[in-house]
Amino acid sequence: MAETPDSSPDVQEIQNIEATCYCPLGGVMDLLSRRYAMQVICVVGAIGPARYGDIEKTFGQVSSSTLSTRLDDLVEAGLLSREQYAEIPPRVKYDLTEKGEELRERLDPLLEWAETQDDSV
Repeated sequence: MAETPDSSPDVQEIQNIEATCYCPLGGVMDLLSRRYAMQVICVVGAIGPARYGDIEKTFGQVSSSTLSTRLDDLVEAGLLSREQYAEIPPRVKYDLTEKGEELRERLDPLLEWAETQDDSV
């Protein structure tokens, strides 16, 4: 959209630009804004293939149902893989998929920025 000095974008042009810029973020932001989603990506990326208990220990007071739901969400989204072993008691390991690893790498700059912010953000 090129503007001339005496013209400004009309409402339709602005709506088209906003739709182009933000529409692809809708599903991603919905998933990542869920409680513990980004943290799970970072934890599994940091410790590699991880059992449920190992992930749970890093969160402290997280409820089992919340963590289980978040893991299921991330598996369904293709960001985590889930491998279940035919053992008693059952053993399950989670790992980042290629897509999940790419997301983790892209979250790193955001996390670095967040560490430099005070509590006002």
